[in-house]
Amino acid sequence: MNLFDVYPVNPINIVRGQGSLVYDAQDTEYLDMYGGHAVISIGHTHPHYVKRLEAQLHQLGFYSNSIEIPIQKELAAKLGKVSGKDDYQLFMCNSGAEANENALKLASFYNGKKKVIAFRKAFHGRTSLAVAVTDNPKIVAPINETDNVIFLPWSDEAALEQAFADHKDEISSVIIEGIQGVGGIQVAPESFLQKIRSLCDEYNAVFIADSVQCGYGRTGKFFSQDFAGVNADIYSMAKGMGNGFPVGGIIILPKIQPAYGMLGTTFGGNHLACAAGLAVLEVMEQDNLMQNAATVGDYLIKEIKKLEQVKEVRGRGLMIGIELPEELPNVRKELLFKHHIFTGEAKPNVVRLLPALNLTKANADRFLEAFVSVLNP
Repeated sequence: MNLFDVYPVNPINIVRGQGSLVYDAQDTEYLDMYGGHAVISIGHTHPHYVKRLEAQLHQLGFYSNSIEIPIQKELAAKLGKVSGKDDYQLFMCNSGAEANENALKLASFYNGKKKVIAFRKAFHGRTSLAVAVTDNPKIVAPINETDNVIFLPWSDEAALEQAFADHKDEISSVIIEGIQGVGGIQVAPESFLQKIRSLCDEYNAVFIADSVQCGYGRTGKFFSQDFAGVNADIYSMAKGMGNGFPVGGIIILPKIQPAYGMLGTTFGGNHLACAAGLAVLEVMEQDNLMQNAATVGDYLIKEIKKLEQVKEVRGRGLMIGIELPEELPNVRKELLFKHHIFTGEAKPNVVRLLPALNLTKANADRFLEAFVSVLNP
């Protein structure tokens, strides 16, 4: 049997990692400035993370949500404390797409409405509802197409107001990434997030903050939407939540009441997933990783802005997009194959940096030195 060939793959076999460094089968060292799509939040094979998972595995790896699972409550309490959202409710699942799927469904349950406002260049996942609110026709199958999604221009307050005025009581929810990832590291203006909040309040719509990539401390605050000083009704999470173990979830304001059978999952919130999630939050808290993300991220952004070949630098903390001119299309490949540094991309010619939140200044300097040498061969 062959693998279903849907991924463009670099000819590199990474076999081990430590912190922000990974090593291939020939023991070549690479600097990981991408964290496997923002997944590695506390570094590869962090000792506390490994210890937490191993200890749980020796006790119990899995049982279903048909029994009491105290470690779920422990994770919820820790998440409430670290995120500052103590009064929210947690529902656990397995991925970002599933988190957004459940958020959209829950919003519709809450207010009985069908239409969703999403934004150009948005990416919310590949499952049915999540891909329907994703602005990429290439990954939306005909069966996923729906008239219930309204795509609006990014950060256009007038268009947002008009959409609510036109559809009045039909709008179930507004879903937005605080910083678009696949869309090129586009930061949502604080005034725009505040406008979403006020319109959702006015029309009894649900504000869904997609924090799958831009959450979990990556920007220097727990959720990137926090910079706007408003609370969303539902936050979706995944990626950095488990540092590589499949963990996802949504946190939900108390005004949205649960009922038996409303949502469900087989694997979500299993014992190993909760152990991974707790380990991440414990390391984030004890090592002050949100502050580190802000400090090292600000340093990187400041230094990159000095480079004349760079068209624009966008982002916050350790979620950074570097827009390059079209005549420099091979920067990522040169960083990878000449300098052994993993980075990501977004279109147009944007290099994405999404490293672990405990990235050191020495790691940042190693990247900067290589980046400068690629821009000035």
